[in-house]
Amino acid sequence: MIVEKNKVVSICYDLKVDNGETGMQPWESVPENAPFMFLIGTDSVFPKFEEALIGKSAGDSFSVFIDFENAYGDYYEERKTIIPKSNFKQEGKKNQDLLKVGKVIPMQDEKGGQIKGEIIKIDYLGVHMDFNPPLAGYDLSFEGKIVAVRDADPEEISHGHVHGPGGHHH
Repeated sequence: MIVEKNKVVSICYDLKVDNGETGMQPWESVPENAPFMFLIGTDSVFPKFEEALIGKSAGDSFSVFIDFENAYGDYYEERKTIIPKSNFKQEGKKNQDLLKVGKVIPMQDEKGGQIKGEIIKIDYLGVHMDFNPPLAGYDLSFEGKIVAVRDADPEEISHGHVHGPGGHHH
């Protein structure tokens, strides 16, 4: 079975990132015994990544380079902000578990949309947060293998994502 629209693809891979200064650095490794699964044709991965897999079969290797413009885009300083500590209180008390440097927490933008921000510093001014994607500004290099390809269930196609073991659960 080949990788094409409405197929569920399971892959293992090693991701390296290049910010132009330090060269390629390991970032993430997804093992074959716990593969990443996604539905082809649903914009759940970068278009260039999907293009590199189309026409391949289980057992085939892949290698794909995605420049930052086609990945997470540029890094923007203006996506960093300071939020008052009082915004993080629950029942009038500071939430110590939530406020830790390096922690990525879900927040809402001014339109009510979900965004994630990383706490980069906490001081007398407030909680310094960065709302850039963690890999913004980085070129990405994937080396991997297609572990399995299967037909997507009609429900998966209508929902636009993978269900079942190792996939998405409602």
